[in-house]
Amino acid sequence: MKIFLDTVGCRLNQAEIENLARQFRAAGHEIVASAAEADLAVVNTCTVTAQAAADSRAALRRAGRLGAGEIVATGCWATLEPQAAAALPGVSRVILNTEKDSLVSTLLNTSSFDLEPLARQPLPGLRQRTRAFIKVQDGCDNACTFCITTLARGAARSRPLTEVLADIRYALDGGVQEIVLTGVHLGAWGKDLGLPLHHLIESILKQTDVPRLRLSSLEPWDLDENFFALWEDRRLMPHLHLPLQSGSASVLRRMARKTTPEAFAALLDSARRHIPGVAITTDVIAGFPGETEAEFAESLAFIRRMAFAGGHAFTYSPRPGTAAARMRGQVRPEVRKERNAILRQTFEAAAQAYRRNFLGSRLAVLWESASAVGQSGWQMEGLSGNYIRVTATASEPRWNRIDDVQLTGLTENGLLGTITL
Repeated sequence: MKIFLDTVGCRLNQAEIENLARQFRAAGHEIVASAAEADLAVVNTCTVTAQAAADSRAALRRAGRLGAGEIVATGCWATLEPQAAAALPGVSRVILNTEKDSLVSTLLNTSSFDLEPLARQPLPGLRQRTRAFIKVQDGCDNACTFCITTLARGAARSRPLTEVLADIRYALDGGVQEIVLTGVHLGAWGKDLGLPLHHLIESILKQTDVPRLRLSSLEPWDLDENFFALWEDRRLMPHLHLPLQSGSASVLRRMARKTTPEAFAALLDSARRHIPGVAITTDVIAGFPGETEAEFAESLAFIRRMAFAGGHAFTYSPRPGTAAARMRGQVRPEVRKERNAILRQTFEAAAQAYRRNFLGSRLAVLWESASAVGQSGWQMEGLSGNYIRVTATASEPRWNRIDDVQLTGLTENGLLGTITL
């Protein structure tokens, strides 16, 4: 059977479809690049924002238009709105998040199959091929008032270390150069196992030959100064994504975030002392309910003071079932969009300032794409360890290789460089 896998949203969703691909392949089926070729399409949906939910519906409709023989909806939007998902043209089945781990065996009507011999293969199409996203944890016990993911994913739970290590080895056997650890609340890994997060990271570094290990989003209250000592191992990439959501203390309290601007600033100072040149990126919500002009100004000033290496600005999106959706003082949509635009400009300026610090220096870059450019050779694009997008030319395609690059100039979204072989 030919199977098409699609995903909307976060890196966790990406990790899940890569695992589904391995299971389908282990059962003897072929993963294809388009729903038009597929006997079965599985779409892993998202609902973190209203736009993500709309994108999920569009992905399911697109699979139907392209003629997939059977369409299965799973993931967060399908879990929270199963009837709406089932009503879309061509959708034959909805599998909730609680049933996702057994999705393949359920669809194939088999109790088990052997995964052991199969190394990872890159998903066909436009999926990440040089990096593998590895799911280590699911669910969340936090109660942030804006977040619907806890409703869709349930309580926090950790994957056993042995399973995580096995997935990483499969990925490395498949040729990837970088492993990205992901979860709904990555910092909660191990709490239900009586283990700290740093045990997971140390075990991966000691028990695998992973060339590059990267962490996805970490809540700031999960970390302490000792955590940053892990970066003594150069294979751990110097990039931290620490969601702030607001730089205003009063807004943070309404969000039920377990941090304050002062605590967040102290954490960044500690990280920068321990990890030279570390890139620290963040998420901020524009127009959270009740956010006054003064609170937004306070938040903006704090964000500028933190000198992030970049960030994502999200326009607040009321999600049914969350506490924030019921709060008084909902900010007008046009004001939310105005504030989002200001935040985006702020992050773009901060990212450019951060990148400027590395002009004239040398960074290791993992090449993610190679495009022929005539007699001048190949244009390479990839990411440095501190998550700067770098462009250079090469005499041969060097996709999925790691090269030292001398950085020589700025681009709109990254840096130019020269490969030093």
